[in-house]
Amino acid sequence: MKGFIVYPTYRILEDKAYIYLFGRLENGESFLTINQYSPYFYIKKTDSKKAKELVKLEIEDTNLKNFDDEEVSKVILKLPKDVHEIKRLLAENKIVSYEADLKFEMRYLIDKGIRSAIKIEGEHKKGEFVNRIYEEPKIESTEYIPTNLKVFSFDIETDMKGTKLFCISIYTDDYKKVLIASDKKDLKHAECFADEKGVLERFVQLVKELDPDIITGWNMIDFDLKLIFEKLKYYKIRPVFGRADWDSHLRIESAFQIDSKADFAGRQVLDGIQLVRTSFIKIENYKLDTAAQKFLGKEKLMHGDDRFKEIEESYKHDQQKLIDYNLVDSELVYEILYKAGLLDLTIQRSILTGMPLERVKASVASLDAVYLPRLKKKGYVAYSSNHDDDMERIKGGFVMESKPGIYEFILVLDFKSLYPSIIKTFNIDPLSFVAHPKNKEDLIVAPNGACFRNEDGILPQIISELWQQRDKAKKEKNKYASNAIKILMNSFFGVLANPTCRFHSLDVANAITHFGQYLIKLTAQKIKEEGYEVIYGDTDSVFVNSKAKDYDEAKKTGDHLAGHINKFFEKHIKDEYNRKSVMELEFEKVYKMFFMPTIRGTELGSKKRYAGLLQKDGEEVLDFVGLESVRSDWTEAAKKFQMKLFDLIFHKKEFDKFIKDFVKDLRAGKHDEDLVYRKSLTKAPSEYTKTTPPHVKAARLLGPNLTTNVIEYVQTINGPEPLQKLKSKIDYDHYIEKQIKPLADSILILFGKKFDDLCKGHSQKGLGDY
Repeated sequence: MKGFIVYPTYRILEDKAYIYLFGRLENGESFLTINQYSPYFYIKKTDSKKAKELVKLEIEDTNLKNFDDEEVSKVILKLPKDVHEIKRLLAENKIVSYEADLKFEMRYLIDKGIRSAIKIEGEHKKGEFVNRIYEEPKIESTEYIPTNLKVFSFDIETDMKGTKLFCISIYTDDYKKVLIASDKKDLKHAECFADEKGVLERFVQLVKELDPDIITGWNMIDFDLKLIFEKLKYYKIRPVFGRADWDSHLRIESAFQIDSKADFAGRQVLDGIQLVRTSFIKIENYKLDTAAQKFLGKEKLMHGDDRFKEIEESYKHDQQKLIDYNLVDSELVYEILYKAGLLDLTIQRSILTGMPLERVKASVASLDAVYLPRLKKKGYVAYSSNHDDDMERIKGGFVMESKPGIYEFILVLDFKSLYPSIIKTFNIDPLSFVAHPKNKEDLIVAPNGACFRNEDGILPQIISELWQQRDKAKKEKNKYASNAIKILMNSFFGVLANPTCRFHSLDVANAITHFGQYLIKLTAQKIKEEGYEVIYGDTDSVFVNSKAKDYDEAKKTGDHLAGHINKFFEKHIKDEYNRKSVMELEFEKVYKMFFMPTIRGTELGSKKRYAGLLQKDGEEVLDFVGLESVRSDWTEAAKKFQMKLFDLIFHKKEFDKFIKDFVKDLRAGKHDEDLVYRKSLTKAPSEYTKTTPPHVKAARLLGPNLTTNVIEYVQTINGPEPLQKLKSKIDYDHYIEKQIKPLADSILILFGKKFDDLCKGHSQKGLGDY
């Protein structure tokens, strides 16, 4: 029987360690496998005698080596907790441990080569909390993508103080109802109970009966579950929400940048907000209403901050309205998981690496999972992780000085998957790395001096296989698998640059970025030799002034340059490094019009900030990178002003009157609804002591009503005030000086004009005057 591992863990029974794997079988039944396993790690064989003298240990010889080609022995222990203690004791006596920091359950899965998909053979019995329990079955890896995971979405409603529980809505494939404390008999889509204790008891029972793999909601760990757990404790109800008779636990984090966690044995608790963030999807804010409108084109039944009062009034006077509202909230989260592909992407990432669903963003552990099995096959073991932070920084990508101005027909050429391509092309690999080469003659020498053996290492092989899988996924139009593979491949550089990674090496990580700089500079040089000007370059891209007379001529130039550069690198890399190049420069797009700004207050060209006019599917589209219109901390008024201003400039229309009229309308209050700032807190408002930014001042005015880390506020004549408590008049001078003027001046400088002069009535100028 094939299945998908939802929750790996372990238990200690009669002084023995057992791996517990919970999940869902292909036939729809839930399962638990139980296998005894012994924790272990490695030490150098030459240290074995000394280790035995320090403490009684079971040590056996292996045919494995460390990266210095020294033989290692295996230290076998009884219980997982012993690993840390023995490792510490050995370290105190100058004995190095290898792979002693792996989580016990992940050590087991890595050894078995299992990445979430599992094949089980053996007898089973029925369990109280799962359909099947397998004791000591034969398990192995398999190819299997689950389509039958059960999702349980829920949401609670309370009084305005967040102390009294009104109801809990539950939305699954099998159950769509609201549990409510009510004496009414005619409520639709509801189960009614005498009090909140009855609601809670039924909620616990339903989790067990419906047996979900995934429990979800929106901000439901920090709010919904926190309140539920407090109520369960008050009523002395055990919080048993898992697939075993173990208490469930919450870990609530006060710091906004750290996610709170819920541990329900055998299930994954995945907050909808966290899933959106870990899927690299950006939205204006992380409110459910915003996400529902973006992904589903739907919205909540009650809106705004007044809804809290409306909820309380509905509970008192119109409970059916509250039930409908509560149920829709659960339904929206459920649909977002599927319609936005969040669940499919998370499953694909889990299958690629073997990480549990709630840990797919753990890139360091993901590299361990894909790298260590291959390392062992080659006869090597890795160091234990060293968590000492490196003070020396990794070299970044090359960003060349830009040439500010307004241009026509700018070409963008960029390297496809630059860093993964470098890893594969130049054999960048922890095992292939030669720290102290005696002779560099047959080695690949990176621009930073790091040396690598010229025989395919493990990481390049992994990249090759992932590349093939991604091409296959693209042909099959499986965008979730394709995106999951892209995320994993692009994470490898960041992992090697992370001091907490066991393979961390400044030399290895810098070899990648130095090669990137070398390649992009050489690309710019070759383009210049072809007679074209490179006006900007950033990490993996070059921006070229095509000097074309029209769009078609620009496209021909782009195709020519990409083909020419690729042929050059194919020969150059073969001649210089004796390697086959997989570097591929792509002609990505043409900007019909393009604006590169100066650094504010100077005449120097800016970096990572520009705007352009693209042609997509027969339509013209404004494209902004790094400018205010795509930054979340600028107001909607500023964004609308900037977009309209560029639209006029790129279409060679006069814009003086527009600027004056916009300022006039802003002062008249016609843009009031667009003057809201949105800024995220990174910690509790009280923890800001050195400085007090405007959004923190606004947050403090909210007091106990603060329910989110995204603060919406308006700058008034009395300082920043949150939307919920807006009392003072808007400070229009602030918005003109701090939002509109800087945007206008960034353009006007190219026309020899200033915002202040323009608003005093100077003559108009158009693009033709530039």
